[in-house]
Amino acid sequence: MSYGYHAAGRYRLTATISLFFALAATSTAHAADEAPGFFKLPLGKLTVVALSDGSFTLPASGLMVEAHKGEVQQALAKAHLGDGVPTSVNAFLIDTGEKRILIDTGSGAFLGATLGEVNAHLLAAGYRADAIDEVLITHLHADHVGGLIDHGKMVYPNAVVRVDAREKKFWENRDNSGKVDASVQATFDAVATALKPYEAAGHVKVLHPGDTVGPGITAVDEPGHTAGHTGYRVESDGKVLMVWGDLVHLAVAQFPDPKVTIRFDSTPADAIVTREKALRAASKSGELVAGAHIPFPGIGTVRKAGSGYTWVPVGP
Repeated sequence: MSYGYHAAGRYRLTATISLFFALAATSTAHAADEAPGFFKLPLGKLTVVALSDGSFTLPASGLMVEAHKGEVQQALAKAHLGDGVPTSVNAFLIDTGEKRILIDTGSGAFLGATLGEVNAHLLAAGYRADAIDEVLITHLHADHVGGLIDHGKMVYPNAVVRVDAREKKFWENRDNSGKVDASVQATFDAVATALKPYEAAGHVKVLHPGDTVGPGITAVDEPGHTAGHTGYRVESDGKVLMVWGDLVHLAVAQFPDPKVTIRFDSTPADAIVTREKALRAASKSGELVAGAHIPFPGIGTVRKAGSGYTWVPVGP
């Protein structure tokens, strides 16, 4: 997702994004109010809790990059959707019984009134913020790390925040600003703000692909979206959930054609390869998958469908 930053410390959206958040305020706020905001699912001996941060309206024609002309509009028409697509932002809690591990934190106050609900839904699901032991970050865009803070203070004061070493290094170096799309330029400011109190407390630790980062949880390299975009493989008693992060933003187009990308991808060619690999693996294994921007609760399975794939959700 994309956002802008005001020097006084208040975040504003870029011209395109401000438009779709204005639409989101009217088109999705009531739906979010009516939904419970969390969904619990057993995974072996673990409990997985999908947490809704809310939703926004994604302007497909302005953000999606087609592999074949007209395919996005055709996919939207087939799904009976207009160009402004209601889009979820999801985070996921893994409760091992001994540890509570949160994967991503949502937007906090960074991205508008229709988002920022992860912590409220965490509490509704029966978990206090100070009971979170670890926060695993898929990547450092604001809709994944904004929820770390509230008015500059740690929302999860007892948690260790873990993020890929390459991801942290990239966004902490403002010399890299010319290497990313204008839509995500403000990530450099957002990262400094969101991580600052955790850095001061010594609560930030880097991770690397292949690291074991919790009981049955392994960090998985997912290149293309950002410099160190990371998924997490969660396994218990032979049951597996693969937490994807941002491999899919527009499900109705990217499952049928994984070559459709989004402007937020830092290296689109790598993002395509990663998405194709993940979809192929998931369709063969039948394992559960969790996506940050797949309709809430964002958990389901993948099936092969012709030359592409289709999504089969689980949920309420």
